[in-house]
Amino acid sequence: MRGSWKGRRIGVLMGGSSHEREVSLVTGAAVLAALLRQGYDALAVDPAEAAGGGLHQGLRDAGIEVAFLCLHGRFGEDGRVQGCLEIMGIPYTGSGVQASAVAMDKVLTKRIWQSHQIPTPDHWLASGPRELGALLSRLGEPLVVKPVYEGSSLGVVIVRAPEEAEGALERALAFGSRCFVERFIRGREFTCGVLNGDPLPLVEIRAPGGVYDYQAKYQGEETQYLCPAPLDSALSREIQQTCTRAAAVLGCRGGVRVDVLLDAAENFYLLEVNTIPGMTSHSLLPKAAAAMGINFDDLVEMLLDGIPTTR
Repeated sequence: MRGSWKGRRIGVLMGGSSHEREVSLVTGAAVLAALLRQGYDALAVDPAEAAGGGLHQGLRDAGIEVAFLCLHGRFGEDGRVQGCLEIMGIPYTGSGVQASAVAMDKVLTKRIWQSHQIPTPDHWLASGPRELGALLSRLGEPLVVKPVYEGSSLGVVIVRAPEEAEGALERALAFGSRCFVERFIRGREFTCGVLNGDPLPLVEIRAPGGVYDYQAKYQGEETQYLCPAPLDSALSREIQQTCTRAAAVLGCRGGVRVDVLLDAAENFYLLEVNTIPGMTSHSLLPKAAAAMGINFDDLVEMLLDGIPTTR
């Protein structure tokens, strides 16, 4: 039922201490404004600014009864803040503890997808520059080095030659203690939003230079977003159905976004799932929802109404 949480105090959790703090603050501000416009009793809560009692005490002192999660990265999408809210008995938007933790681990996500015959690029764990260089030489094609746990394309490096291996690993490891290597797929990039179990129209992403990195996502204005994506309708439906299933097998709920690559032969590959997608002016979940006639305020309320009555 729409508006089922009206009359309850909603804490919009934003900011935090991850590398994606600044993006999270923008997402949170947009969500908070949408809730206030619709007459909700809502306020901002930044875990990084919690006093000595920590997030638990901060939520209690503010009288928070429901949490709208706008935290990106660690302690936002990795299951820890969800666990905290579970212990406190506070309902919250998005995926639960287990699904959040699994989706944050890109390697574990890929292994689960492979077990369900969901297409994803081949990958290897990165043990060192020598092994990465040897892999490049053996395959004779570029590879992508990624941190296991980060989002927003932080620490992602395309490696084309063995002599680039050491620098690529150092950059990826600056964002965490583990990284992995993925086969580089040349082709078109898409993302598929899934809202409360239903797929949204595909968005095609055309970034300058063909690289959709942090700059292209949040700071540049040159990236083009086409929604609905100019794609054969049957192939589009197949990608949407696969992305919906990919989110479901991880146990994801609420609003999620699945990133996809399509090669020249029209084979598609799923890269990762974002369990707390951005809600900024550049963000793709709102763009996809708008293509279905769902405005930003309605999208925010639908995410809130997607909170399960029992977990």
